Amino acid sequence: MTTVADVMTRGVRTMSPSDSVAKAAQAMDELNVGVIPICDGEKLVGMVTDRDIVVRGVAQECDAKTTKLADVMSTNVRWTTEDQDVDEVLGEMADTQIRRLPVVDKQQRLVGIVTIGDIADKDPEDEADVAMSLADISSPAQPDRSGQSQASGSAGGGSASGKPRK
Repeated sequence: MTTVADVMTRGVRTMSPSDSVAKAAQAMDELNVGVIPICDGEKLVGMVTDRDIVVRGVAQECDAKTTKLADVMSTNVRWTTEDQDVDEVLGEMADTQIRRLPVVDKQQRLVGIVTIGDIADKDPEDEADVAMSLADISSPAQPDRSGQSQASGSAGGGSASGKPRK
């Protein structure tokens, strides 16, 4: 049985809820990652993704230098533990369409992160399970168009007039 501890990444960069959106974006750029765990001290309190920054920050015209991560981060965070079986984690990732999970100890202190890429790279025996999970994670969901802004435009791409853009 392969556990999360066998494949996870340790020494993960974290930030505080009071850090700025700009600082998080800079850290993501420097580290070439799309997610940063948010901790209050050592305790995991949220996650911020590049998508959170765009959808909850940029799209709302927030000032990236003054907007705090607490204002854009996801707080209802799914997590796993080091002793959990990798196959169980893959199932959870597939069911919830999540590509990465923070790893916490019994006191909910962050000890690492596990991604579908970690599992694929470090546990080649799970290749078929990884492929199936990735397919489930990546399956398209119907977009929620209930709160469309003018920026979303018409479906199908292209210009509103139907003429190609120059």
